[in-house]
Amino acid sequence: MNLIVAVDNNWAIGNKNELLVRIPNDHKHFREETTGKVVVLGRKTLETFPQGLPLKNRTNIILSRDPKYQVKDAVIVHSVDELLEELRKYDEEDIYIIGGESIYRQMLPYCKVAHVTKIDHEYEADTYFPNLDQDENWHITADSDEQTYFDIAYQFLKYERK
Repeated sequence: MNLIVAVDNNWAIGNKNELLVRIPNDHKHFREETTGKVVVLGRKTLETFPQGLPLKNRTNIILSRDPKYQVKDAVIVHSVDELLEELRKYDEEDIYIIGGESIYRQMLPYCKVAHVTKIDHEYEADTYFPNLDQDENWHITADSDEQTYFDIAYQFLKYERK
């Protein structure tokens, strides 16, 4: 199972239910990685999408504690156990955890690969991803050259569980 995330220097991922920054090349990278695949996300993350709709050309699985929660064109599960059972239907290499913070934390133990866009900046934030650089179980297996978007430097890193 994979996860995909964009983090700043403090491993922050968001502020007030918004991304820290919008980098077109990061969005392109996200689309290329996840199109045609299975994405797993929480209800709050879904609500930040345009019109609050599931991502096109992907199987969207939403984890929500609300038993009445429904979304057109998405599979809704209500617990990690139910999610894991649902995910058995798919090839684990085609599954991407896409957020938010609580979903990442709950699903990180099940992931083998983390696609991380590391943004060389420190933003005001209220949500964070676990720092994989401080976790001895994870190591970088691939990295891109540093890229820039206006004055923002970033790079794409691939972490794999040891």
